[in-house]
Amino acid sequence: MKLFGTDGVRGMAGEKITAMLAMKLAMAAGIYFRKYSVTNKILVGKDTRKSGYMIENAIVSGLTAVGYDVRQIGPMPTPAIAFLTEDLRCDAGIMISASHNDYEDNGIKFFDKRGNKLGEKIEKEIEKIYFDDEIISRNQATHMAIGSSKRIDDVIGRYIVHIKNSFPKSLTLNGMRVVLDTANGAAYKVAPTVFKELGADVIIMNDDPNGQNINDGCGALHPEKLGQEVRHLRADIGFGFDGDADRIVAVDENGQIVDGDKLLGVLACHLKAHNRLSNNGVVATVMSNQGLENFLKERGIEIFRCGVGDKYVLEVMQKEGLNFGGEQSGHVILGDYAKTGDALAAALQVVECVIKHKKKASEVLNPFDLYPQILENIRIKKKIPLDKIKGYKELVQKIEADNIRVLIRYSGTENLLRVLLEGKESAMVHKRMDEALDLFNKALNG
Repeated sequence: MKLFGTDGVRGMAGEKITAMLAMKLAMAAGIYFRKYSVTNKILVGKDTRKSGYMIENAIVSGLTAVGYDVRQIGPMPTPAIAFLTEDLRCDAGIMISASHNDYEDNGIKFFDKRGNKLGEKIEKEIEKIYFDDEIISRNQATHMAIGSSKRIDDVIGRYIVHIKNSFPKSLTLNGMRVVLDTANGAAYKVAPTVFKELGADVIIMNDDPNGQNINDGCGALHPEKLGQEVRHLRADIGFGFDGDADRIVAVDENGQIVDGDKLLGVLACHLKAHNRLSNNGVVATVMSNQGLENFLKERGIEIFRCGVGDKYVLEVMQKEGLNFGGEQSGHVILGDYAKTGDALAAALQVVECVIKHKKKASEVLNPFDLYPQILENIRIKKKIPLDKIKGYKELVQKIEADNIRVLIRYSGTENLLRVLLEGKESAMVHKRMDEALDLFNKALNG
């Protein structure tokens, strides 16, 4: 597809994501959703990037131009948009965010009336309308058929109640000190409120967004400072979120960052122990460590692997009748409470797990050893089909001959090549990674 990537439409604001693109894309989406309209309302939210103002206004113009009524709710986490789209009985939801990317980028994500991210089939249909000027022209509304727009500010309470309901009413966070790094992003109001209302002693980091500082040396992408703060303040645990709060990183009381796969393993076993794991299965991506798979199998939990992206995790969860899955990167989907990665819901499940074990976070959140694994993100100038790169096939054969698992793919949202190698012998994994980096830097940046 020309527009949609692995998670909506994303790129540099003002360059790829322009006001014209946003307005036309909103028109195309509105035309598509009108075919199945029930309430004639579409929800629009955003994160804290400055470009969100431009894109939000363009989207509202596009939707109202084709006859839709718009409900704007301002900065809110992506999972909140998914929840509120269904809760407010909207025909669709739109989130303006580039998630973990730097502030210069922005993106547009769509949800259907049930709060699910759109599948590729629907994205292709919207894209087809986008490039058909005749369809867009004849679907322009006139007179009283033109849509309206309304900004509503009281929905944050609905999401807070929803998230708090994922935490057992028999438990409290009284006496627990928690550090939260909201990455100057969409969770800067919601996250502290949830933890404070549940009784925690909350220390907040990076909760002063200015349109430019989202994800800037903070949050889930840069949890080192969070770890230092947890240790310095003698907190029990810390959580870092990304810009749209669909990704989480946990830090134990020693300031040690908890690997995302270990988090998945802990939560899976916690859910199973309390008879809350559907069909004894978990969905993880091809990026997840073999150590996680071995750990789960030893405990009678089946693992299903899928492509990278939380919408693919959810697709397999729905197909297999499962209620839990996630990504090594920190997307955790708790199907009983959310239909996308929800950092807040995941954080509360982690805290519940620690409380019920009556142990320190460092003891609970380190349940198994990982296979030596290296993931390198190579910033590149151009994307060439991998099989067209001279020496690529030979390199992969060489790596696999050493019993090293290899995954090489281009990012769907950035000019990056992701190279993952995993094997039992650390020295050999590092050696082969050096060879891979040399090959790809010459081929893609030469």
